[in-house]
Order: sequence, then structure tokens, then C-alpha cells
Amino acid sequence: MANQDDSFIREVNEELRSDQMKAIWTRFGGIIIAVAALIILGTIGKVGYDYWQDSSSSESGDAFLVALDLAKENKSDEALAALTRLEQEGYGSYPVLARLRAATLEAEKGETDAAIAAFTEIGKDSRIPAALRDAARLRAAYLLIDAGTYEQVSAEVEQLAVPQNAMRHSAREALGLAAYKAGDYAKAKSWFQQIAEDTESPRGVANRAQMLLDVIGASGKA
Repeated sequence: MANQDDSFIREVNEELRSDQMKAIWTRFGGIIIAVAALIILGTIGKVGYDYWQDSSSSESGDAFLVALDLAKENKSDEALAALTRLEQEGYGSYPVLARLRAATLEAEKGETDAAIAAFTEIGKDSRIPAALRDAARLRAAYLLIDAGTYEQVSAEVEQLAVPQNAMRHSAREALGLAAYKAGDYAKAKSWFQQIAEDTESPRGVANRAQMLLDVIGASGKA
């Protein structure tokens, strides 16, 4: 999971860098062209702004990659320190990515309560893009399957388990597993059936759901 996280985040890092100049020009280029009388000052200002923005983003990106490398080398404390600095001082999307990776590191270190709290906080932060908030909620929910109650898992992800949500499959699985662990086999069966009946469910999730449906059916408890 950590390697997949690192791979995904590296891709985001490269995309942020490659699209940066294009985004700036899209936003400011028309103004510079329209204000012909200020073309020289506008150009100078744009170049200075571009340089500052590019330098800041590149610096944050480099710092983030250093933190990922430290984590890969099992230097968790050093990685967490680097990620904390990036949360406080980073530019653009890097502080959010640092928060997510730091929470994952906490979980890997066995500090489950701290990881859950971090993911939950991210999930409630309205300044963060919805997709990242939802991903954080899912991570908290999967940790809570073992460390919490069904009600706690439900509070994190039941809002995602609706037909129009792209993350509904994983949300339903987390809810089903939490219900199964709690001994509520009827509720678990209901969630797993929703996965099995959804034609868009990923094969792996659907196969696990069907396996647990078979187990519940064989037990005669639901």
C-alpha cells in the first residue's frame, strides 16, 4: 500500500511541475496581452512571479521526494519530521500530500489512533479537494475496522456508499467488514450484496464480497 501511495504521489508531483507554466499563462496571459501600454512592466512582473512560483513549487516537490525516500528507507522519524516541515512551509498541494503521507506513516509505525485522528481531520477539512477528503475518510475507516466500532466506521464512510459516489465500492466493503466483525451478519450481508449487485464493482472487491456472502449464507446466521 505504501509503495502504491508513493507511486501515486510521485505522479502528482510530476504533474504539478509539468502543468505549472501552462496554468500560469492561462490565467495571466490574456491580461498581459490586453494591457498593451503596460507590456514591459507586465512581462517583468510575470517573469518575476513565474520564477518565484516555480522555485517555490520545485523546492516543495524536492522536499516531498526526500521525505518519500526517507520513508522507503524505514527512517520513519526523519520522514515524519520532513513531512511536518512541508505541511507548515510547503507550497501548493504539497502540504496536503504531506499530511496524507504522514498519516500513512503513523499507521505503518503502529500508531493507529494518531493515524485515524489525522485521516479524520483531513476528511473534515473543507479546504482540501473532495476526492482527497474521501480517500482520507476511507483510510480512517479501514483502520477503524480493527481499532473501532461499526458506528465509527459508518461515521467516516457511509456518506460515500451511495450509487453516485466513485468510492462507494470500498466504502461498502469497509462497512460490510465492520458489521461482520461486530457480529451483525444481516447488516454485513446487506452491504456485501450491494457490492455484488453493482455491475461497476471492481473484480477484487466483488470477489471478496461474494466470498463473505457465501460464508454468511453457510453459517445460517443471516
